[in-house]
Amino acid sequence: MPIIGPMPHVLLIEDDVSVRDAMELVLRRHGYGVDTAATGEQALALLAGADGARVELAVLDLMLPGMDGFEVCRRIRARSATLPVIMLTARGDDSDIVTGLEAGADDYVVKPVTAPVLQARVRAALRRAEPSARQGADADFAGLVIDRAALTVTRNGTPVPLPPTELRLLLELSASPGRVLSREQLLESVWDHTFLGDSRLVDAAVGRLRAKIEEVPAKPRYIQTVRGFGYRFGPL
Repeated sequence: MPIIGPMPHVLLIEDDVSVRDAMELVLRRHGYGVDTAATGEQALALLAGADGARVELAVLDLMLPGMDGFEVCRRIRARSATLPVIMLTARGDDSDIVTGLEAGADDYVVKPVTAPVLQARVRAALRRAEPSARQGADADFAGLVIDRAALTVTRNGTPVPLPPTELRLLLELSASPGRVLSREQLLESVWDHTFLGDSRLVDAAVGRLRAKIEEVPAKPRYIQTVRGFGYRFGPL
């Protein structure tokens, strides 16, 4: 179904011409504006220019000539904490996926990707990037203050900028302190993955979130792992 209202703009970074053309066609048919780049260098130059301001989502192939997708993702994250990134990988290789997620990707799909899957992942990523405050008063968890109206987080008075996926994850976990949430529950509520879900998305996002809100990420105070079940929020 075509998108009603302002047209979201996607940056598609893929060096294979046939794959790039096919994906661009799918995205345009669903109402998205599309800019394309064949290399990481081209993509970063576009994001740094005037046209970069209109990009609302990046779809990034990992296996690029020259600068690979991992480095491109790191540089995108250094430039913007909020731009959603979906990475494309030709293999379901665990190490590639984990490295990409740790570099800052919000989601991934394995090529060849079907049109319905691409459309679902793009829509979900853009939806996560939309402001969506949960109801309730601001909460102070032993120095970690979550303002649900302004969608801001501070730790000991210092602002903690979070990408949309990590912010939504924190909002979801902190909405029910002390309650254990499974990875499957978090995939559905944060990533909107009711199918083809992958717990590595959750684990990588928790790792990135801990690195920003915990004083000692290896000994988390706020987000505890409940082995065999999932994660629980609540300051120790």
